[in-house]
Amino acid sequence: MHKLTFFPLGNADCCRIDLESGKQILLDYADKKCYEDPFDKRIALPKRLKSDLNGRGYYDVVGFTHLDDDHVLGSSEFFYLEHAACYQSDGRVKINELWVPAAAIIEDGLEDCARVIRQEARHRLREGRGIRVFSRPELLRNWLEGKGISLESRAHLITDAGNLIPGWNKSYDGVEFFVHSPFATRLDDCNLVDRNKDSLVLHGTFAVAGVDTKVFFGGDVHHEGLEEIVRITRYHGREERIESDIVKIPHHCSYLSLGPDKGDDCTVPTENIAYMYEKKLNGNAILVSSSRSVPSDDNDVQPPHKQAKKYYTNRIKITGTFEITMEHPKASAPEPLVIEIGTSRGRIRRAFSAGATVAAANPAPRAGA
Repeated sequence: MHKLTFFPLGNADCCRIDLESGKQILLDYADKKCYEDPFDKRIALPKRLKSDLNGRGYYDVVGFTHLDDDHVLGSSEFFYLEHAACYQSDGRVKINELWVPAAAIIEDGLEDCARVIRQEARHRLREGRGIRVFSRPELLRNWLEGKGISLESRAHLITDAGNLIPGWNKSYDGVEFFVHSPFATRLDDCNLVDRNKDSLVLHGTFAVAGVDTKVFFGGDVHHEGLEEIVRITRYHGREERIESDIVKIPHHCSYLSLGPDKGDDCTVPTENIAYMYEKKLNGNAILVSSSRSVPSDDNDVQPPHKQAKKYYTNRIKITGTFEITMEHPKASAPEPLVIEIGTSRGRIRRAFSAGATVAAANPAPRAGA
């Protein structure tokens, strides 16, 4: 079987994909734990990831959906990076292939880990190896030409929205990835990077013994971008690419990933987003919010928002499951959320009191902890 592991990081993202073949993919990396605070329940991400690697020393793929801190924090200390010797000390984890949206190449004025990952992506693209870039706006062509490199000479390293990522095949790898975003046209129209709008959004189809399990990796896309993703997908008659058994819901359960208005009790999504969740969400679906606990009041402008949670839980209240990473298995002691993908599609691995684990084939409906 395949496994998805979501880590309790507060409002931050890191998902590890373990394939039956033994390949490993890491989507985002944000070590947000405050190590000086003994009450911080967020996981020590680098320690846990290195322990799970069992001395392997590398990931087949590391993808950064975009360069906000809650997706890259600590990456400059964890990974072995090829562009500078100061990031090549013993014990760092290597990246066989780096996935980034085109915005991560062309954005200027970056600092800290975002700048380091951008420099690594630029280095690999200049070298022509070990990278996959998503979308090819004219700004990317201009950047390459400024380095004396033609876009055409790097075309084999670039994948546009509406296509499968090369090199991943259900027959051989047990998975294929369809690219929903970013759109090159958005950057070409405005010439301004918006990390959430220009972030990487993927749909994965995982195959086990002839059974497909569909996973939507929503990144931090806002409602404008998600509305367009669903609209374009429906227009082209490819609705299987928005059908989902598992959804990593966007932007830490923010109402802005559903619609423009928070709502008093429940956020009302835009037309096409409602279609995705109400018509294309399969039975026993698992929705994952990579976030802290949802506050009961409405005073915090930051996600997660209780109105968005209400909408999501309404969608799965009969047979599905809504999981908050900082509340799994309980808010007082969060642990990584492991979803096993097999012939019964996604099942959450539950823990026995003695410490052993079992996958729950038919989890009881829940909302949060």
